[in-house]
Amino acid sequence: MAVGLAKPDPGSGTAPAAAAEERQKLRKHFSRFDILFFLLCTIVGVDTIGTVASSGAEAFTWLIILAAVFFIPSALLIAELGAAFPDEGGPYIWTSRAFGRLAGAVNNFLYWVTNPVWMGGTLAVSAVTAFTTFFNDGKDLSTPAFYVFTLVFIWVGVLAAILSFDVGKWIPTVGAWSRFVLLGFFTLTVAVYGIKHGLHGFGLGDFSPTYAGFVGLVPVLMFNYVGFELPNTAGDEMTDAQKDVPYAIFRSAALAVFLYGLPILGILLVLPTKAITGLGGFIDAIRQVFTVYGGGVAADGTVTLSGAGSVLGDLAAVLFILTVLSSGVTWVMGSDRALAVSGYDGAAPRGLGVISARFGTPVRVNILTGVVSTGVLVLAHQLTDGSAAKLFGAVLGLAVSTTLVSYLGIFPALPVLRRKYPDVPRPYKAPMPWTIAIVLTVLIAFASVQLLAPGLGPGSDWFGPDFAPDGWSQGERVKYLLTEAVPLTAFILMGVLFWALGAPTRAAGSVVPVHDGVPAAAGDEPAVDGHGHDEGDGQTERE
Repeated sequence: MAVGLAKPDPGSGTAPAAAAEERQKLRKHFSRFDILFFLLCTIVGVDTIGTVASSGAEAFTWLIILAAVFFIPSALLIAELGAAFPDEGGPYIWTSRAFGRLAGAVNNFLYWVTNPVWMGGTLAVSAVTAFTTFFNDGKDLSTPAFYVFTLVFIWVGVLAAILSFDVGKWIPTVGAWSRFVLLGFFTLTVAVYGIKHGLHGFGLGDFSPTYAGFVGLVPVLMFNYVGFELPNTAGDEMTDAQKDVPYAIFRSAALAVFLYGLPILGILLVLPTKAITGLGGFIDAIRQVFTVYGGGVAADGTVTLSGAGSVLGDLAAVLFILTVLSSGVTWVMGSDRALAVSGYDGAAPRGLGVISARFGTPVRVNILTGVVSTGVLVLAHQLTDGSAAKLFGAVLGLAVSTTLVSYLGIFPALPVLRRKYPDVPRPYKAPMPWTIAIVLTVLIAFASVQLLAPGLGPGSDWFGPDFAPDGWSQGERVKYLLTEAVPLTAFILMGVLFWALGAPTRAAGSVVPVHDGVPAAAGDEPAVDGHGHDEGDGQTERE
């Protein structure tokens, strides 16, 4: 298709010539149902279900409230951006074209670095916990065995991201079905368990939302509820992005609320709140309810599975591990592509912006992700003296904060791009774009502040007993603030450094756009064609 001329973007500069070279290596393998399964793996994670359920019945209330005021509006916002601007790089493209490449570089580094941190810490430890619970009688692995298991977990995920998308996409597909089977069978088993043994009752007052619950739950729930934009990081690999993105987003949104809500409610019905932990809550609930198929619960609460209960428990553990692995793989596939795009767009080192001609994937960034994940795993394991629970909590907090801060650039891009590029065709248009963007951005900003300083606000008790994370006292609030703020600040500065290192790419030259077959003069500012592509982005006439 020929590139047309439209309104220039003063903040971005012309698309570097490197973009054309790299985009030619991309392949179209991403169909409508691939996007749907990809989104289910992106949004529906099982690693944080225990963390949410540990807050008690009000967690279910906040889950539903945030579905209405955050999850659905964000689906509307991303559906427009993803269909109107379906370029490779997704959120990086939207942010950089709205606010300039510097903002895009910082935002994109935060968006990317979350995932090797999350995979090397939270997801790997969750997988180990499931393995030890069901296959090692709940006993911790030796240090060498721990590293063997977790390193295999990390690098299998990296390999899946390296493989060409027509092969690698089967991991999200298998992961989506593992979610359906695991969460569906768990919910059904909770009903059987309730009929046989009875359930913990709740009064209406237990579901009443509180401010302390809001502060504690909102960041984690938002972390669970973001990710609609991730398939758009592979926008040029989609077969029909403008139709398929809204289709997949709206259907995955409906499924995600049920796939989160029912297991959380099931855990609350089976286990007393004081017995639910962030790391093992969901796994413990699976063990307990599966006793209906064989096994029992001792007077001291010890659960033993036997016969069919043991077999089904082992199967559930395998599905759990597949589920957390597919969560990591989808986020790595997406965020690595976004970082590679910023590399060939001049907002990161050019060496990272290379697409493999053999696989059509950003192999260099994939390997970097594996190295960072490995480093996070080893460092966190040493700093926490091998405590899985401490490692899980420390890494989850950092992953949530870096993830949420990155959306401070993504959500406001909707109204800005509406204003800057009014003539770009929009197959779907979100209602009240300014209202949606402001509400979502305010919620993200509030959650980010509460992650840094829980309870901070007028009339509240910063780091008081109702707000301090488990294991921390009010006298340690400055220390806690530094543990969150210092890495976040370092990541922001790394984003600035990446932008500076992208200067040679920005200065190397630009693609000369073609309009109706006639080369146009290359200027200092890009334009966007009717499909949301920058002039000079490599979309010259081609089959």
